[in-house]
Amino acid sequence: MKEPSQVLEIFLQPGEFYFGNRDTRIRTQLGSCVAITLWHPARKIGGMCHYRLPTWGKALADALEGQYADEVMQLFLGEIAAAGTLPSEYEVKLFGGGEVFSGVERGADRVPARHLEAGRSLATRYGFRIKIEDSGGGTGPRNLIFDIWNGNVWVRKFKDPAPTTAGNLRVPPRSGLDR
Repeated sequence: MKEPSQVLEIFLQPGEFYFGNRDTRIRTQLGSCVAITLWHPARKIGGMCHYRLPTWGKALADALEGQYADEVMQLFLGEIAAAGTLPSEYEVKLFGGGEVFSGVERGADRVPARHLEAGRSLATRYGFRIKIEDSGGGTGPRNLIFDIWNGNVWVRKFKDPAPTTAGNLRVPPRSGLDR
């Protein structure tokens, strides 16, 4: 399906969530955070989240936020129910969990790995099947663009520039855009 003549552009900050229709494009930029996209191929509806942490660690609040993976799943399930659809009808894609800076220890116990595992296990628990995953590996941010009209998710990865150090503080060099 080609791009609609009028597109609603949404940019998600960390901890935000959006669910919309075929006239919507959702963008975000990820580091160690995780984004999940859901897309219903027949209805051309879907959404994206940009969660920061795996779980709140407490009972879910009445006013759910997009900060935590467990709350995001509840937000998705609410939208799916409101649309009269089922989790199994959606294409699910998982992104992020990257090591934002080079030289950082990697492993299954690191924060980005825990973020990803939370997304995977919650998706499975609620009946979603992950179709595509682009996660971990490399350094630097990922820019995502999700076009709900066709379900495409575009990913652009940026490498962490060689950092400079000032004592124990790691400071990346300034780019031309900062001037």
